[in-house]
Amino acid sequence: MTTTSAPRTQWRGAIDQGELGSLLEEGWGQSLVERDVVGRLQAHSLGWVTARDEEGRLVGFANVAWDGGLHAFLLDTTVAPVARRTGLGTRLVAGATDGARAAGCRWLHVDFEPELRDFYLDACGLEPTAAGLVDLTGAP
Repeated sequence: MTTTSAPRTQWRGAIDQGELGSLLEEGWGQSLVERDVVGRLQAHSLGWVTARDEEGRLVGFANVAWDGGLHAFLLDTTVAPVARRTGLGTRLVAGATDGARAAGCRWLHVDFEPELRDFYLDACGLEPTAAGLVDLTGAP
């Protein structure tokens, strides 16, 4: 990012498959370009937050899936390496929180790796909860 102004975030901002696949691949190291990520967003998500720099490049993204009622789920929060350590991640989570609240959700859930605990709990203000998980790829 060659500019000094903060990227602009937007709830349900326009997004295309190529740019989202590239950002998620850059952020997570998995090739997602061939998957229909945008189609899944449109079919299954309450909304999403995009962040674009002054040149219009996608530099951040967060997905908000939901159960159709009171529960929303934060997924795939991603910030491009060039925009990390700028507060953009917390702005993406805040935008997701605002979008879920405006839709009438009562709860916003997020699962995260231990190294992201300080980000989600301290920087973003989420509360720790007890939860369970089943690895569906493993043996029973």
